[in-house]
Amino acid sequence: MIKAVVQFHVKDDCVKSFRDISLENAAASIKEPGISGFDLLQALDDETKFMLIESYLTADDQLKHRETAHYKKWKNLMVDMLAEPRVNVKYNVLNDAGAK
Repeated sequence: MIKAVVQFHVKDDCVKSFRDISLENAAASIKEPGISGFDLLQALDDETKFMLIESYLTADDQLKHRETAHYKKWKNLMVDMLAEPRVNVKYNVLNDAGAK
């Protein structure tokens, strides 16, 4: 399993729009067969800071995700909403404490 952790700093006047389009993207993304989790988080102390935690079964599943219409729509809309470039780090999962 691979986790992608992506951090966003959004312009003050774009917080609601970014949240709305990101929730729409997350709702569509979690329906993809290769995605086991897709969480959108917003910082408690700074509403302009967001994080996505994406869980993919394989690296290929992440590549397939990037070809979907909902991802492409989200990517094109969100880029102008950012106050600074997003930070994206990928991790290999060493233990899956949430698995049952």
